[in-house]
Amino acid sequence: MSDLRKIKSALISVYHKERIDEIVEKLKQIDVKIYSTGGTQKFIEGLGVEVTPVESLTSYPSILGGRVKTLHPKVFGGILARRENEGDIAQLQEYDIPEIDLIIVDLYPFEDTVASGALHADIIEKIDIGGIALIRGAAKNFNDVIIVPSQNEYDDLLTLLNEKDGESNLQDREGFACKAFATSSHYDSAIFNYFNQGKDDLFRVSHNQSKVLRYGENPHQRGVFFGKFDELFDKVHGKEISYNNLLDIDAAITLIDEFEETTFAILKHNNACGCASREKLIDAWKDALAGDPVSAFGGILVTNAAIDVETAAEMNKLFSEVVIAPGYDADALEILKSKKNRIILIRKETKIPTAQFRSVLNGVLYQDRDLKQEIAVELKPVTTTQPSADKVEDLLFANKLVKQSKSNTIVLAKNKQLLASGVGETSRVDALKHAIEKAENFGFDLKDAVMSSDAFFPFSDCVDIAHGVGVDSVIQPGGSIRDQDSIDFCNDHGMAMVFTGTRHFKH
Repeated sequence: MSDLRKIKSALISVYHKERIDEIVEKLKQIDVKIYSTGGTQKFIEGLGVEVTPVESLTSYPSILGGRVKTLHPKVFGGILARRENEGDIAQLQEYDIPEIDLIIVDLYPFEDTVASGALHADIIEKIDIGGIALIRGAAKNFNDVIIVPSQNEYDDLLTLLNEKDGESNLQDREGFACKAFATSSHYDSAIFNYFNQGKDDLFRVSHNQSKVLRYGENPHQRGVFFGKFDELFDKVHGKEISYNNLLDIDAAITLIDEFEETTFAILKHNNACGCASREKLIDAWKDALAGDPVSAFGGILVTNAAIDVETAAEMNKLFSEVVIAPGYDADALEILKSKKNRIILIRKETKIPTAQFRSVLNGVLYQDRDLKQEIAVELKPVTTTQPSADKVEDLLFANKLVKQSKSNTIVLAKNKQLLASGVGETSRVDALKHAIEKAENFGFDLKDAVMSSDAFFPFSDCVDIAHGVGVDSVIQPGGSIRDQDSIDFCNDHGMAMVFTGTRHFKH
């Protein structure tokens, strides 16, 4: 038997009415019988199109304040009946149940209602029951029925109606069914996550929007981004954003969010290679670039201030992959656009989620994002020499950078400028030596610089090495059983050291 099916009847039950007039008009043209209920029925009648109330089919009115409208055998029988099953068809005839070939549903806006800050009772009323049942029933019977589960599928439906006059093949219907189960599973995940707040024994995540990337981390790997990038940024210029760009963008905004004063940072492979806080943006840019002008080539440039013409002109001298800022002067934007492939993003005020998760082995690791920010009054001085107020500002500056760098990491800073860092090392001593080597290669004087570590020092070797190049103040979590070794060294050599009590590993 042919897998072609002609739409002869449709049931429409939607929350939003946009484009329903266009669909209904086409259904009328191809002589489709339309069933509907409630507000959708009134809307269709207002278009001057004949519509049969579901109540006349079921002989039951909408009850319980509209909670029960379509949940009836005369509706679901017509949807679930297998057209090639003689027993099913016989029962349809016995109970006077019409076949229903097309279901169009637009679910109650549960996620939007939650996001609006509505009362709990109002949120519960936006849990759709009949619509979800219609979607699942029609999708299960995709062999015979077309299910349109959301407004996102209206274009596909209209294409089928306009180009095929309502005739579909099995591949068409299976495609709609796949999207239907995606819609229902996403909807149920949203409801689950609303009820599951503050609990961690179960995990669900769902994204309906996706973008296929050129490739993954490397050209031989597939890559797809699932999420709503446009909620966070306006992309105003440049090439397609890649998998690696997205990782760097995430790292960049996570870092820049640590700072309140005007700051510029340059990142490469998720780590800062330059960063400075200054009163003027141009000075922040110049001092950030000075931290490592070699690594900055092809980097990610991010700031928390609107970019002016003077700064843009200096930035434009450097090849960069991505520029991120909350805004741009008009002329500054034109300067930066002169490089056709440079990705330019305007950061919106929307915050990134506070939950983090990633695949590991055959499961998922979940954690809260590291939002702990140390402040001066929380620091615990542990040495005889106390850091000055200016030193405390440098220590906190360095600690923000060490928090957002790959472990093991050491950061050297002075006057709110990143002098150098050693990141992703298997040894904390190696991280420090790497940082010292970089700082010296770029001509920085480490005398009176500060040092930050993402984790405690198990021995006094790091403070010993740091002292040897001029570092005079240290910030670290503390917590080693041999903390006293480092404290004693600092006391013996006039160094200041403070404990934060908080480790900031990042892997």
